Amino acid sequence: MLNSDVGEEAGFDDQIMKYISWCNIACGAHAGGDVIIQKTIDLAQAHDVKIGAHPSYPDRENFGRKPMSLKYEDLVSVLTDQIAIVKKYADQSGVKLHHVKPHGALYNEAIKNDEVASAIIQSVKNVDKSLVIISTKESSFSYLCEGEIGIKYEVFADRNYAKDLSLVPRSEKKAVLFDPEKILDHVFRMISEGKVKTIEGEERSVFFDTICVHGDNPKSVQILEYIYKELSDLNFLLK
Repeated sequence: MLNSDVGEEAGFDDQIMKYISWCNIACGAHAGGDVIIQKTIDLAQAHDVKIGAHPSYPDRENFGRKPMSLKYEDLVSVLTDQIAIVKKYADQSGVKLHHVKPHGALYNEAIKNDEVASAIIQSVKNVDKSLVIISTKESSFSYLCEGEIGIKYEVFADRNYAKDLSLVPRSEKKAVLFDPEKILDHVFRMISEGKVKTIEGEERSVFFDTICVHGDNPKSVQILEYIYKELSDLNFLLK
């Protein structure tokens, strides 16, 4: 099952939708806005893709990829508002909001910072307790979700991993993967062996429900088209 971050004005959403099962729609804080949210929901409906909110630190200048220091109450408030706006447009379109996936620095901070993780959980509960959160397994964030709210786990097709299973920072040269064939090898190992090969060359175990290809990756359409075809030919159910 594939997911992608969309509504970020990267220009590929209409082509991405036919290959994914879940989409994560930018809520206007790091990208997007009301018109784009509605347009992206319409695209998702047309392709029978489940809709999620993709909230972020309120920082369009840095595309939500730099941590921000916000008071707990302020963070809960800005995230609640972001999730609520996607839910509003989903409700108006007659479709259910399915999940919430934090974006960028917010995602990374939640994995290691319990206060940020708790703020995300509270903001999701403020909007709809039936929503599930997408994050990585074996993180403090995932443990905090247990008994509080549903969670689904993901791995990343187009990102390299460090030996602690954190993503290699985007500031480093080999952080992002672009070659569809190499990405297929990366993904196939995850699916068939439950392993990921880190940038240091070690193999680590991973558990996941969904695989992400970033919608702003300039090769996102080629990547999704290639891995979807190749994995479908091997009888892996992706939709």
